Amino acid sequence: MSKFNTTTAVTAARGRGPIAAASSTPNARTHEGGAGHTRDVKSELFLLAVSNMVGEDTFYEKAGHRDDRFAGLVRQVAVADPDWMLRFVGWLRGDANMRSASLVAAAEAVKARLDAGVTVRPVQLDSEPVAPANRQIIAAALQRADEPGEMLAYWTSRHGRKLPMPVKRGVADAVRRLYSEYSLLKYDTSAKGFRFADVVDLTHPAPTAPWQGELFRHALDRRHGRDEIVPGLLTMVLANRELRGRVAAGDFGGLADPAALKAAGVTWEDVLSLAGAKVAKRALWEALIPSMGLMALARNLRNFDEAGIADAAAAAVAARFADPAQVAKSRMFPFRWLSAYEAAPSLRWGHALDQALQASLANVPALPGRTLVLVDTSGSMTSGGISAKSKVTPLKAAAVFGVALAARGERVDLVGFADGRRPFTHKVGKGASVIREVDRFVRRSGEDGHGTAIAASLRKAFAGHDRVVIVSDMQTMDHGVTSAVPATTPLYGFNLGGYRVTAVPAGMPNRIEFGGLTDATFRMLPLIEAGRDATWPF
Repeated sequence: MSKFNTTTAVTAARGRGPIAAASSTPNARTHEGGAGHTRDVKSELFLLAVSNMVGEDTFYEKAGHRDDRFAGLVRQVAVADPDWMLRFVGWLRGDANMRSASLVAAAEAVKARLDAGVTVRPVQLDSEPVAPANRQIIAAALQRADEPGEMLAYWTSRHGRKLPMPVKRGVADAVRRLYSEYSLLKYDTSAKGFRFADVVDLTHPAPTAPWQGELFRHALDRRHGRDEIVPGLLTMVLANRELRGRVAAGDFGGLADPAALKAAGVTWEDVLSLAGAKVAKRALWEALIPSMGLMALARNLRNFDEAGIADAAAAAVAARFADPAQVAKSRMFPFRWLSAYEAAPSLRWGHALDQALQASLANVPALPGRTLVLVDTSGSMTSGGISAKSKVTPLKAAAVFGVALAARGERVDLVGFADGRRPFTHKVGKGASVIREVDRFVRRSGEDGHGTAIAASLRKAFAGHDRVVIVSDMQTMDHGVTSAVPATTPLYGFNLGGYRVTAVPAGMPNRIEFGGLTDATFRMLPLIEAGRDATWPF
């Protein structure tokens, strides 16, 4: 008879996550005064970065303090471990889709390394010469054509007009990869402090092909009012100018021609501006829809309904929302699909948006056995949006993940909690609509008060579950979170706040923390469940 190699050994084996507390015993207080834990520098940076909107207040932390804390953590890690920082910045911009945070991280990392006199990395990698780390870090954060200008604007506002060579070269690398005719027409506007021409002039990128050389020269001419003649290789710019000329002469026909709009690289914002009230909105939207991105489609559902677009056009939009590949490519936050649903006036978008939301949660696992999911409904989770422009509260984002876990797991008890006096169980049926269940769950906030008592809530809700998942900003006002669940039971904290102190002693056996506004870090959970130690998700 086997003594060790049994099924119970497999279910009991648990790995660890990369997030680590500085101490296994409480060594700090949360913002609510409860017992808490600080983390090591990389762990604190990671959890702050995946929830940091940059320049915006949160419930417990003012924007200035939060941004300074972020920059300070970046500087420490960048000097100590540039390879980790390079991989982190690329992942933060890509999988985590945090645009501003990744840009700031790259800039502050390079500034810290330059101040410390660290300019290069080993010049060989897999027998191939590589660029210095500083240059690579800058380039890794720039994934959209307006971001080279954003980087220069941030650098000059924080660190002065002089651009170090690694910054110039990293931006130039991104320019060569990102600047195209379409991006020039879309992003090179007079509203930008750094136009395409300014970026080219300051960083001197070498064009990748003759057409890009002409694009650079045209951007410079355009910036200085000398763009009467468009180079012949720039066919989209020529088509755009021709279309605008026809509109100026009173011919609006091209604005309702999908092929003409695509050839001219005209954005939906441009079309609406050019047409004014001269062309029926229905015809405009139906012409624009085939070339619009998913985020633009999701933002304009109300406009589509008000214009009365045809059922066939609406069906084409819905089909794109229901396509998991397109949803993954869009990299939209799950909460943005919820926002689109809440803003859409008609019911014809509901099912497709629910499919899109579920597709955006592809990394949320179907957990075996019995799982307790605790979602924080306290005041800090319901006051204000995730960002200044968002109406989605942290509670709604938390509920999205909680409901997704409940809908996919074998036996999941989804519990809403706050001060721990009356935690409520929320039933989610198999195959239930995530969007509708999130709405039902959020409307129950306040049933358990408005404070945050994680330990007390755990003690009331835990009943021999195989694992516990807490979705919260982790700012508890009580003590004993660790002892509220047996040491043999995995306790996962999914952190939406990124504050310095947390209630979860991550790094201890069966005590794991991860977080963010996307499902990206959920990839770690199946590894941990299989008894493996999950590394950073990059």
